[in-house]
Amino acid sequence: MGIVPLAKALELAQEYDLDLVEVAANARPPVCKLMDYGKFKYESAMKAREARKNQAHTVIKEMKLRPKIDPHDYDTKKGHVVRFLKQGDKVKITIMFRGREQSRPELGYRLLQRLAEDVQDLGFVESNPKQDGRNMIMVLGPHKKKTEAMAEARQAQEARKADAKANPGRSQNAAESDADDDAEVDVEAPAEEHAEA
Repeated sequence: MGIVPLAKALELAQEYDLDLVEVAANARPPVCKLMDYGKFKYESAMKAREARKNQAHTVIKEMKLRPKIDPHDYDTKKGHVVRFLKQGDKVKITIMFRGREQSRPELGYRLLQRLAEDVQDLGFVESNPKQDGRNMIMVLGPHKKKTEAMAEARQAQEARKADAKANPGRSQNAAESDADDDAEVDVEAPAEEHAEA
């Protein structure tokens, strides 16, 4: 509207039932806008909330192992590392040495290398193994960012909800068990035929 005296600007705001909001106070002359200030505050709060929802803070998860770990325990711990990497988190792997184990750091190094190879499709070695007193530490970073992992998880959750709406009253476990029952074939002959023979 160009340069307008303050009184006229206030009149215009009242006429259109809007608020006169100062946008740039330091400008000469100051710049103002006619707007619904309540609606503006609400929209900016909603944008901030959306930004916070999509924002992801990096978390470093820690997994502790021993050099003489049992194969089953190793698989369990590896499963946790895989889950953390899929969620987009970094994982700090710590090998704890006790007593005479400290004289064999190569055992810990080999274990860390094995773990890094097992999860190389999900993550990469961000910090190579290094000895730190009684511990050996390595950090794994995920290939995909936390925001991507969160978006994928949200999509999977929405897909599950849509599937639940499409098949109300049926859980996923029930659907899987029905599929397994359909796959089985009844090979036995009816009991009546055996009785007559």
